[in-house]
Amino acid sequence: MRATPESRRGSRAANEIAHGRVLAASESEATWGWATPAGQSRARRRADLISRAARLQPGRTALEIGCGTGLFTEQFAATGARIVAVDISPDLLAKADDRQLPADRVRFEQRRAEDLERSDPSFQEWAVDGFDAIIGSSVLHHLDIPAAIETCKTLLARGGRIAFAEPNLLNPQVWMERTFRGWFPYVSPDESAIVRWELGRQLERAGFSSVVITPFDWLHPATPVPLIGAVGGGGKVFERVPGLREFAGSVLIEATFAA
Repeated sequence: MRATPESRRGSRAANEIAHGRVLAASESEATWGWATPAGQSRARRRADLISRAARLQPGRTALEIGCGTGLFTEQFAATGARIVAVDISPDLLAKADDRQLPADRVRFEQRRAEDLERSDPSFQEWAVDGFDAIIGSSVLHHLDIPAAIETCKTLLARGGRIAFAEPNLLNPQVWMERTFRGWFPYVSPDESAIVRWELGRQLERAGFSSVVITPFDWLHPATPVPLIGAVGGGGKVFERVPGLREFAGSVLIEATFAA
């Protein structure tokens, strides 16, 4: 019997919850590569790029999807914006709660991103007319992307922004992880990666404007401390070289929904 879209979504959700349980039982940030000095440098830059693309600042509200342990939530909240942060994994959210972020500006909720609706009671106080931004780090590639795009359209205020940083499928390591995922236990069964031209077309067809998807990130988490400055600086040069930049580790996705 052929699987229905509903059964595929249910299977994906179950897989992600189970994968989150495994990640939460380990040193999650270390597994993801954020715990090393180079990884911390990457995380700070990534959070800054997303925050600027989403125009996070006091007085603005943002929905963070796939917040995981709250590592990036903490940095997004430092902008002064109000953040509703959701994740499908209760185990990862328990770690996020342990951060004890300011309750007047950060809320953590267990939700499946593709099922979110504007009428959700948890959104009404801060975003009754929609969110000013929807943001995330390394989350879209875990989702049913067309459904996630529709969710963003539903939840954004008029003129709202999306900003995501995602793995770039053209990067050799990312391609290896998705092609031979059995060798990499930190890769979940259903996750993919982003081809920027394809995603750009999807966003434009969905009604987003000012779509910009930029390759970035050449600093590997395993980079020795003495080399972080040189590798990071060299990477920023590579990000401006046509052709070569397409193999960067990540892509920054930003767009506006005006409808």
